[in-house]
Amino acid sequence: MSHDDLPHQIPPAPSQPVPILRLISPFTRFLHLSSAGGILVLVCTAIALVVANGPWHAAFDHLLHYPIGLRLGDGLYEKSLWHLINDGLMAVFFLLVGLEIKRELLLGELRDPRKAALPLFAAVGGMAVPALIYAALNHGGPGAGGWGIPMATDIAFALGIMRLSGRVPAALLVFLAALAIIDDLGAVLVIALFYTSSISLPALAAAAAAFAVLAVLGRTGVRHPLPFILGGIVLWLGILNSGVHATVAGVLLALTIPLHGAIDPDRTIRWTADFASAELQTPNNGDTVEKLAFGVNRGRSPLVSWEHALGPWVNFIIVPVFALANAGVVFDRAMLAAVADPVFWGTTLGLIVGKPIGVVGASLLAVRMGWAALPEGLNRASLIAAGVLAGVGFTMAIFISGLAFGEADPAHQAIAKAAILAASLIAGVAGFVLCRRLSRPQAQVMPL
Repeated sequence: MSHDDLPHQIPPAPSQPVPILRLISPFTRFLHLSSAGGILVLVCTAIALVVANGPWHAAFDHLLHYPIGLRLGDGLYEKSLWHLINDGLMAVFFLLVGLEIKRELLLGELRDPRKAALPLFAAVGGMAVPALIYAALNHGGPGAGGWGIPMATDIAFALGIMRLSGRVPAALLVFLAALAIIDDLGAVLVIALFYTSSISLPALAAAAAAFAVLAVLGRTGVRHPLPFILGGIVLWLGILNSGVHATVAGVLLALTIPLHGAIDPDRTIRWTADFASAELQTPNNGDTVEKLAFGVNRGRSPLVSWEHALGPWVNFIIVPVFALANAGVVFDRAMLAAVADPVFWGTTLGLIVGKPIGVVGASLLAVRMGWAALPEGLNRASLIAAGVLAGVGFTMAIFISGLAFGEADPAHQAIAKAAILAASLIAGVAGFVLCRRLSRPQAQVMPL
């Protein structure tokens, strides 16, 4: 029996499903698929492309840019629906990214410097080479500011494709996940440092004060989510009005969420075992499960709880809505002519050529120089597969393209989106094929 099949790890199920559970079971099974979020995003992307090239384009564009306002006293906060999606909903997306980064740094593969060294070098190479390719092709041109577009990897799509491909080595999944998380951290830094408008010091000071208060709350033992939610809203408003992109607030909030619960995890496990043993010896008075749930809840990690709570909202609502609002590209004669634009080739070559060269080259260099060690089960073929899949930019790349060009240069933004879609498709298919070859027992090992 494998570790995953141990009885204590399988929650009890009702002996006979109630009718409503039988009715919704197909939807439940779909939502539990690791690829379900990616499938939904692809569907929304297809809808966005159909709408952008159909008779509903003008109406949908009007809806996206319809102003929505909130009056607070004498002040009026007014943004379009498109801005609320990109500045508001995507802040929640970056909150989840920040939680994943913090968990990996404290508990995961990035905690051990020796294990983190290889994905760190791979991520740096995978960001630097695509940016250099883009910059070389667009130096001095109107699209020069988009150098950050091909740097980002879409972790959900990349890992989803790898899982769908078959039984790839577990070490490869860990390597790609760590690489993509470091890549996301690099994208956050690029957004904060290079895609920021003029700075408002009073708003930035208010955001800094909110961040300090949240950090103190986390350090002093506050575990209830409400203070962090309210403080996070204040932090988001401060960042939004400071000139720094509002999504950075999501990452900052994630850094303040405590890792440990009110009770030590080992103590919680021991108490649970003792409680269950004692309760089995006495009649159940009706509140046994509630007492057990209350005790276990005190030992839960707030960070992991937030991550689990936000995951479905981000994967099944926020990212699909973002794709619906941002993935639409009008394919007309002007777009066909724009294929010769250096923005298109800088983005495309950066993702499908620069990413694998950067990831594999930096990894092999780090191993050869003794700066990092190759985990057991990985070889050159594995690194190439991971590098190719890292070229699936999609969500992060589209997001950065909006920051790089925005409404001031819609033509180049549309060209960049078309290039991202094309490059992500090519990288995804090629990465899937390479991973399928890895999963075959007869796949040859390419020595370093």
